[in-house]
Amino acid sequence: MEINLLFPVLNEHKRLENGIEKTVRYMQMYVQKDPSVRYLCTILDNGSTDDTPQIGAALAARHPGTVEYVRIEEKGVGIAFRTGVERSHADLVGYMDIDLSTDIANLGKTIRLFQQNPSLDYVNGTRFSNDSKTIGRKWYRKITSAGLVFLLKTMLHMKATDGICGFTFMRNAAAKKLVAAAGDDNGWFYMIEILLRAERAGMRIIDLPVTFTENYDTTVNVKKTVLNYLQRIRQLRRTFAEEDRRGKGNAEKS
Repeated sequence: MEINLLFPVLNEHKRLENGIEKTVRYMQMYVQKDPSVRYLCTILDNGSTDDTPQIGAALAARHPGTVEYVRIEEKGVGIAFRTGVERSHADLVGYMDIDLSTDIANLGKTIRLFQQNPSLDYVNGTRFSNDSKTIGRKWYRKITSAGLVFLLKTMLHMKATDGICGFTFMRNAAAKKLVAAAGDDNGWFYMIEILLRAERAGMRIIDLPVTFTENYDTTVNVKKTVLNYLQRIRQLRRTFAEEDRRGKGNAEKS
């Protein structure tokens, strides 16, 4: 089984090398225990203007065959994920935040879940399960995240306990199907749409409780992100309603 780890990055010169090297070390140790597993770390650079490109290229040269650097001129996790999925030929494909806020040990758990469950399509990391553990999370981040989950559940009927943990993996076929169905949002909300579409498609999804360490040295604009979420929730609600109407109409005609 091969897993393709996607790392969307933007001006991450402080954390890129550490994140990739730590992931490579973990996967090297994992492969020693389970030689049936292969891996590829794909750095997806969303138009960085610092020395991220040089660092990414150096890492790819240092780890040929297991690390690659891909330049994308447009910004956003959404387009990075789409690009990564479209390029990937691995059995499993998914993304992690380069700061490794989600405990890297969850990679091993994820691989084993897919190995042990042939019908499993999707693993969704969650910070909000009773078995999850969050470290260093401040009260206002808790309120913001809880509010987003509430809106997603009430307005878009999300079943998962977390919409965007920053740790998501799928079987390649499922990922390609979801990318083909989803919209063209380039930002973080794209990953929420992917999850919601997986639920609507009846894919088998496991909410994986994770250990998550909050990182406050981030390039994410929280206010801008929240406003974008609100706008995207309204848009996606309309999109799903229209898709449901068309589906009902087609069923009645048939």
